[in-house]
Amino acid sequence: MSHTQTIEQELKHVIADIPDFPKDGILFKDISPIFLDANLCSKITDSFCNSLEEEPDMICAIESRGFFFGILIANQLKKPLIMVRKQGKLPGEVVAVSYDLEYNKGVLEIQKNKIKKDAKIMVHDDVLATGGTAAAAARLIQQEGGNVISFSFLMELEFLNGRNLLNGFDADILSLVSY
Repeated sequence: MSHTQTIEQELKHVIADIPDFPKDGILFKDISPIFLDANLCSKITDSFCNSLEEEPDMICAIESRGFFFGILIANQLKKPLIMVRKQGKLPGEVVAVSYDLEYNKGVLEIQKNKIKKDAKIMVHDDVLATGGTAAAAARLIQQEGGNVISFSFLMELEFLNGRNLLNGFDADILSLVSY
């Protein structure tokens, strides 16, 4: 890779297109080749951390691919990580929110009393598609008294207009690569 390439150009070079996965007519963007390059992973983490307009108190990462860079961002910033998981995956008392998926509904949960009141939270996931999952995570954070100050995504599928759903949270939205 050239030193003059942007992170977006590097990611577009590495992210693989897989046609007809998981079903016919879908062009899946496979991020797994990123994890074969430790230097690229470091650049990605640096890009997320260096692009913050305001430093968060906590990082909230969404299951499961959001965990990959969520923990790296949290570690680099020396901030705690809150996991957002699908229903039934977290022990102890949880707070849940239902949200709409393309063809059905989903439920996300976080452990109760892990977010300090008025904590500034960065929500991280691998992809911004329709915005439903990230918006549900933000609602969980608000229910627990936190303030979402930013959303970060490895990639954004612009044609699905996910930013529209997130604009109501008055938070910065960062995606490193857009399609």
